[in-house]
Amino acid sequence: MRSGSVQRARKSGTIAAASALGMAAVLAGCGLTGGSDDVTLRLVAADYGDSAANSSKKYWDQLVEAYEKDHPDVTVDVTVYSWNDVDAKVKAMVDAGDAPDMAQIGAYADYAAADRLYKVGDVLSIPVEADFVPRLADAGKVRDVQYGMPFASSTRLLFYNKTLFEQAGITAPTTWAELARDARTLKAKGVEYPYALPLGPEEAQAETLQWLLSGGGGYTQTAGSYSLDSAENVATFEWLKDELVGKGLTGPVAPGKLNRAAAFAAFTAGDVGMLNGHPSLMKAARSKGVKFGMVPMPGVDGPTKNSMAVADWMTAFKQNGHGDQIGEFLDFVYSEKNVLAFSREYDLLPVTSSASQVMEGASQDADLQPFLEELPLAESYPVGRTSWATVSADVKKRIGAAVTAHGSPADVLGGLQTAAVTAETAAGD
Repeated sequence: MRSGSVQRARKSGTIAAASALGMAAVLAGCGLTGGSDDVTLRLVAADYGDSAANSSKKYWDQLVEAYEKDHPDVTVDVTVYSWNDVDAKVKAMVDAGDAPDMAQIGAYADYAAADRLYKVGDVLSIPVEADFVPRLADAGKVRDVQYGMPFASSTRLLFYNKTLFEQAGITAPTTWAELARDARTLKAKGVEYPYALPLGPEEAQAETLQWLLSGGGGYTQTAGSYSLDSAENVATFEWLKDELVGKGLTGPVAPGKLNRAAAFAAFTAGDVGMLNGHPSLMKAARSKGVKFGMVPMPGVDGPTKNSMAVADWMTAFKQNGHGDQIGEFLDFVYSEKNVLAFSREYDLLPVTSSASQVMEGASQDADLQPFLEELPLAESYPVGRTSWATVSADVKKRIGAAVTAHGSPADVLGGLQTAAVTAETAAGD
């Protein structure tokens, strides 16, 4: 038995119980009973690739092959779905009483609240559990207990088209006023989207949070309750409405109808002066020959101190009772080597401190350095709240109305706040 297994057993209080079973049970656990303890683990994962060539299935196939070579009594069956389908697929499995052993998905709080998940401390060894980036580990908690294991993360920076900026004779902005000034200059030069503001339903909750943070607000107060209609948040959206959208600086598509994918595509086509972007936009822009720069999101008086962090989550379901085997496998998944391989393949930030330290000193990861610098103080969505899925869907649907000509930021944010409090009460958050 390796050290990680010993540490896991100590945490779950099972050593004494195992001893009481006698040597026969120990031998059986070591696989000396003709394979009677062979286990198949089912993992459902999301696809981070943008083509068959870099599908996540290839990543998992290689990782599982390496794991099974050293663990002949364990078979890991991985099914990969697109991000459009994976959450719904897992929900259908769980609702049908056929939960996978592990699922790598976008949210975990509903399953944790229903007591369907193992606590992270009950499956991972102590060193692996302690290696998560603290900010991300905290985001994986429900009522101070961690159930969600961060699997991939990213932060946001303001991307700007260097060629368009040079032609306009302007420099990257550090404040809202400078951003508006640059956008006005770009518009005068004929740039189609001086600042692309994607508040469409694809990922409006991300663009919204980035702007709320830059204005000194956010989705929740320090104490944890929702604060969508705070004075800071209302002021932020009033500024967006009056100084960007109202002055025609956000392009030909209304922000509430502009999705992130379309905004990114416009940037890689050279039609966008500025927009918020995550690491994968770098590769896409380079592939189209777009020269770009990246700076922290401008704030009211200077660069925003807190960026937005997004994490996806690995979960371990209790239904099949394979906690020990799940823990052994996930310890392997979260090894420094494998975390680095995944992060580098998909231009994402590592979720462990050890892999982050390697990236910080590696020349091959220099492009990710600005995003890594944002991570320690970055703020995540309130994913530990079972109400967040409802609130997020509501933001996606309604926030674009706050910046329309006849829209009222105070009214829209007030309506979102009322709905959030209702969802919060119903969920028992």
